Order: sequence, then C-alpha cells, then structure tokens
Amino acid sequence: MDSHKRSLGFISLAFLFFTCSSTELLIQQVTEGRGTENNSTYNVEAHLGETRAFREERPSSKIVTIAGYSVIKGRFEPYESSVFEAAGYKWRMVLYVIGNKNDGGAGHISLYVRIEDTESLPYGWKVNVDLKLFVHNPKTHKYLTVTDGTVKRYNAAKKEWGFGKLISLSTFENTNNGYIVQDTCSFGAEILIVKPTEIQEKVTFISNPPNNVFTWKILRFSSLEDKFYYSADFLVGDRYWRLGFNPKGDGDGRPHALPLFLFAQGFKENAVATNTWGAVNLRLKNQRNSNHRQLYSAAWYPIRSDYGVGVNNIILLADLKNPSNGYLVNDAIIFEAEMVKVSVTNIVPV
Repeated sequence: MDSHKRSLGFISLAFLFFTCSSTELLIQQVTEGRGTENNSTYNVEAHLGETRAFREERPSSKIVTIAGYSVIKGRFEPYESSVFEAAGYKWRMVLYVIGNKNDGGAGHISLYVRIEDTESLPYGWKVNVDLKLFVHNPKTHKYLTVTDGTVKRYNAAKKEWGFGKLISLSTFENTNNGYIVQDTCSFGAEILIVKPTEIQEKVTFISNPPNNVFTWKILRFSSLEDKFYYSADFLVGDRYWRLGFNPKGDGDGRPHALPLFLFAQGFKENAVATNTWGAVNLRLKNQRNSNHRQLYSAAWYPIRSDYGVGVNNIILLADLKNPSNGYLVNDAIIFEAEMVKVSVTNIVPV
C-alpha cells in the first residue's frame, strides 16, 4: 500500500576599526554605538589554518584613522589604541607596522586585540572571543577579513590575541593592490563574545511508549456522509493524535477505496513544541479473525496541528462491504492506531 501525506490545516557583536591617511601624522579615534551586523557572503580562501575572505560591511564600534602611513612606516614600536568598550568588556588594539618578530611577524603587518581593566573582573575570569581582524582595501571598497576559526580564550595568563602575519608588507605596500591610497591604510577587528550554552535540546525516540494503542469504533457506517470524520484526540508521548477518514474515499482512492490517516494535534502542557517523529501501525480490524488490514507509516509531523499521514486505500469498499470478510459487522467498522515509536524533546543541561 502506498503512503499518502495530507496537510489540512550572538549574543552581541562588537566591531573595531583602525585607519591610516595623508602626509602628516594624524590619529583620529571614533567610538560608535555597539551593534550587530549581518555579514554578506564571503569569498573564502584558506591559508595555513587561517581563513581570508573579503566582505563589504565596515566595522561599526571602533574606528581609528591614521593619516600618513609613510610617517610611521618602518617603525618597530607598536601603536596602541585608546581603551574602548565592546560587548561589556574593555579592549585595546595593538598594531605593529613592520610585524611582531616575537610572533613570527617579520615582513608582515601584525595586529592584536588586548583586553584591559581586568582587575575589576572576578577571580578566575575568562572571556571567549571569536576574533576577526581586517585590512581595508579602498580600491575595491571591501575588507580583507582574517580569522582562524578558533575561539580565543582571554584570561589572566593570556590577555592578547591576534595574528602575527595579518598581511605581508610586500602585498600591503604595493599600491597596485589598493590597500594604501593617498598614504592611507586601514585596519580593524571584530569581536564576538562566545558564551557556551548551559542547556541543550535533546530529542529521544521512545519505542512502544505507554498507552500507545488507540481503538476507534465507527457505528452506522452506511449512513455516514461524504466528508472527513475524526476520532477523539489521544495522547502518546508529548503530543495528541487523532485518526481521520472519509467513508466515500479520498485522493486517488476515491470512490473505490477507504482511506485512513493519522493526524498530529497539539502538545501536552509544558511540552517542548518541535517536529515530532511518529511511527504507527494503522489498522482496519477484522472483527471475526486476525486478518486485519494494516499499514506501517513513519514520518516527521510538523509543529502545526492537522497534518495527516496515512493511506488512500486501506481496503477497497467492495471488500469492506462483503459480509464474509468480517470488516464491516452490524454496520460498524473498527480502526486502530498502534504508535510503535515517537519522539520526545526536552531541554536539559549540557
């Protein structure tokens, strides 16, 4: 018998930005309101465990503009930005324009983010950060984004994270590449605080759950109209179910066959409302022997009510009405649903 389906019915992002411009050294720092932005699709390229991609969105919480890259070019001292607040913590950006040799950054731009004012944090503090660092390309109006996909754990022993090889100086200083325009260059960082969840949604499958057999006897079958009839709701697992049929047929079985469907209804009080797995033996019972007509069906039932799964032809109407077959007795038929497996969803600790 063919089955037939019937439907009736993170955490805040903080961004930093660091910019350089023109013939005189001018450092301008701008702190904007914190917010969350959705990033556009990246063109991703992996390099030595790091991921490099270009995006159009600019950082939005911290902007530092340096006018005059040529003034600081070749200097080994790092530039440290002012302290700023992002995602509930205080930070400082640290930039090495000829690379941090202690981090293998010779011949590269090195850029880091350091957490500040940690004295006010509780003993044993830790802050998990998904860190992205940026190099602005004014020529393409995009930002080279560098990350390695790992969560950076800031704590008392490790207060600074970043990349020693953010971008090579040969690439960065080649004016044809567009990273330096009119002696202006731009760097940035993006901080996403990662707070590990304490709970999880756990889906379990229960075989032969309690009270899993429902029997429905329909009287005066010959007088039933051409419409769907439904049983009372019955509870199995965390969800209510019901049977339904049209005595005149349904779908491609009409008007020669009797259909039977199982419908998912609402949830019991305090249940977690999710898609529900339901595996069922649908039966038209033989009232004289054990030669029942049976269909096995298994499906995910959506959250909404009145979604039915079943069959358009559990028996031909001619066979049903043949009194020697034992399915229609005293103008009554008996349907049965045996729920052999259902899913139950709970919210539990990780």
